[in-house]
Amino acid sequence: MAKIRMKVAFAASLFTASAPVSAQGIAHTWFMRGSIVGIDYRGPVVCIGRVDGAEAGQVLEVYRPAPVYLRRRGSNHYRKKLIAHVAVDQIINDHYAHVTVIDGEPRKGDIVELQRHH
Repeated sequence: MAKIRMKVAFAASLFTASAPVSAQGIAHTWFMRGSIVGIDYRGPVVCIGRVDGAEAGQVLEVYRPAPVYLRRRGSNHYRKKLIAHVAVDQIINDHYAHVTVIDGEPRKGDIVELQRHH
C-alpha cells in the first residue's frame, strides 16, 4: 500500500511540476512580454528571445507604468501608457534580442509586448 501511495505521489508531482512550463507556452501563443534590460551602442536590449518566439522584424509596443491617483488616500493604481514602438533587429540568444527604436523614447525598465491578433 505504501508503494502505491509513493508512486501516485511521484506521478502527481511530475504533473504539477510540468504545469507552469505548459502554461507558459499557452500564454506565449497569444502574446509575448518582456522588458528593456539595457541600452548598448546599438540600441535597447530586451529580455525577449528565441524561446519566447521572437523573430527579426517583429514590432513591439513599449509601455511604461503610469500611476492613476484616486481620491481615497493610499489607493493608487497603475495603467500601461504606450510610449514607443521598437522593431526586433537581431536575436542575441534564447532570452535576449536587440531592437531598433521606431518612435518614442523607450528607457531601461520599460515593458515591451508583441500582441498577436488571431
